[in-house]
Amino acid sequence: MSLITLDCKGLPCPQPVLRVKDALERGASRIEVLTDNEAAKDNVLRFARSQGHTAIIADRPDGGFVISVAITGKPMTQTDETGCCCDTPAAPRLVYVISSDSMGRGSEELGWALLQTYIQTIKEIKPLPDKILFYNSGVKLVASSSGALDALRELQNQGVEILACAACLDFFQLKTAMQVGQISNMYAIMDAMASADKLVSPF
Repeated sequence: MSLITLDCKGLPCPQPVLRVKDALERGASRIEVLTDNEAAKDNVLRFARSQGHTAIIADRPDGGFVISVAITGKPMTQTDETGCCCDTPAAPRLVYVISSDSMGRGSEELGWALLQTYIQTIKEIKPLPDKILFYNSGVKLVASSSGALDALRELQNQGVEILACAACLDFFQLKTAMQVGQISNMYAIMDAMASADKLVSPF
C-alpha cells in the first residue's frame, strides 16, 4: 500500500491518532494527515515518532496543517556478529496518575496542599517515573501557580514525560494557561497506562 491521505479536519482527539494507527496497521508506506488544530497536530506527530517513523509538518493555505509520515519502522535492536541480541533488559516502566486537584477526602484546602507536597516528593523516590499523567481536575497542577510547577519542571528536565488531557484543559479553560508538560489525548493516556509495568496514584 502506498500513500494514504487522512482528512482529519474537525475531528476531536484522539480520532486523528486512531486513524493514523489504523492506516499503519493496514500497511501504509506513507501517510498524509490533514488537520486544523494544534492538539491533533502535536498528538499525531508524537504518535508517529513514538512508532519509529519520520514525521514532518507543513502549514496549509487555509490555516491548517499537513503532517507527512514516512514509514521507517521501529529502530532495530543491536545484534552481534552471531546474531545474538546485545540489548540490556529495559527498566520497568513506572507511570504516575494524577486525576484530581486534591489528595484524599475532607478539606479541599488541605488536599491541595498535600498534593503539591506529593508531587514535590516524586523526584526523591527512585526510580523516577517514565510519565506523569494529568486528567480531570488534576490538570490544574500544570496550569496553576503552585509549589508543584517547579517540581514538575525539574522532573521534566530529568526526562520525565508530563502529559495533560486536552479535553480536561478545555473543560477547565486552562489550555492557554498550561505552564509545563505536553497536551495529550485519551489514546495516549490509555496507551501509557496499558504499557506501564506499574501505575502509582495518590487517590
